[in-house]
Amino acid sequence: QVKLVESGGGLVQPGGSLRLSCSASTSIFSSYGLGWYRQAPGKQREMVARILSGGNTLYEDFVKGRFTISRDDDEKKVYLQMNNLQPEDTAVYYCNLYPVFDNDWGRGTQVTVSS
Repeated sequence: QVKLVESGGGLVQPGGSLRLSCSASTSIFSSYGLGWYRQAPGKQREMVARILSGGNTLYEDFVKGRFTISRDDDEKKVYLQMNNLQPEDTAVYYCNLYPVFDNDWGRGTQVTVSS
């Protein structure tokens, strides 16, 4: 199991920005693909973006051009820069391996977009 701890969420107005961070407890961090996922109230958890071990990135259509995923293998962290946030982005955001396999989910970090 790889333990992952998310941070950086908060309340932001529409059009605002937030940067989420995720720290991992593994000595082989660079070997893993990593993803950001989110779960809005009453909805299933969904993929937002993923970054592979080689650095290739993939985004869901609803965040393309607004969100950027990045990783720092030396610091064992993965980031999600979120710009032009909209109310529909309100959710608990989680990081996890990509693919998740059977890795546990962390507590996530709440992002609320509201005026």
